[in-house]
Amino acid sequence: MSVLPPNVKPEVKRLAMERGLLWLPLLAVFIGLAWAGWHEYQKVQAYEAWAAGFDRSKYDIRAMLGQRGDHLTWGRPTRQGPIDLTTLSLQAITDLRLEIDGQPVVDGDQPTQGNAELALATASGETYRIPFTDSDLALRWEKALHQSLQALKSASA
Repeated sequence: MSVLPPNVKPEVKRLAMERGLLWLPLLAVFIGLAWAGWHEYQKVQAYEAWAAGFDRSKYDIRAMLGQRGDHLTWGRPTRQGPIDLTTLSLQAITDLRLEIDGQPVVDGDQPTQGNAELALATASGETYRIPFTDSDLALRWEKALHQSLQALKSASA
C-alpha cells in the first residue's frame, strides 16, 4: 500500500522510494548505536555494584580493577558482572611496571597513546597483565601501587 496519492508521476514515486531506501541503513545504524549504548550502560551498572566493596577501583572497556587493602582483583567487564576474575596479594608481587604496546615505560617518561598494561610479576615466575585504555590512568595506578608496595615493605621491616 502506497502512502503517495495515485496521480503522482512514476519518477516521483521512484525518487520517494530511493530516499526511503537511503534512510533504511541510517535507521539500522541508530538502532545499533542505541543497543551498544544500552549494553555498555549495563556493564557500568554491574561495575558500580561490584566496585562498592573496594578502596579504589577502575572501569574501562578492557578491564575492571579493584584494590582492597593489599589485594588486587581484576577481570573482564560484562553486563552480568566481571568474569575471569583474578585476585593477587601485593605481597606476592616482586616487580611492577607499566608497559605501552609491550614496551616498558621508564621513570620520568610520559606515557604515549597505545595499549597500556600494568605488568605484575610474582616470585613464582608468573606475570599478570592488567589492560588499560587510558595510559594516564595506568600511570596513576602504577604510582599508587608502588606506594602501596613501599608501605607494605616498610611495615614488614
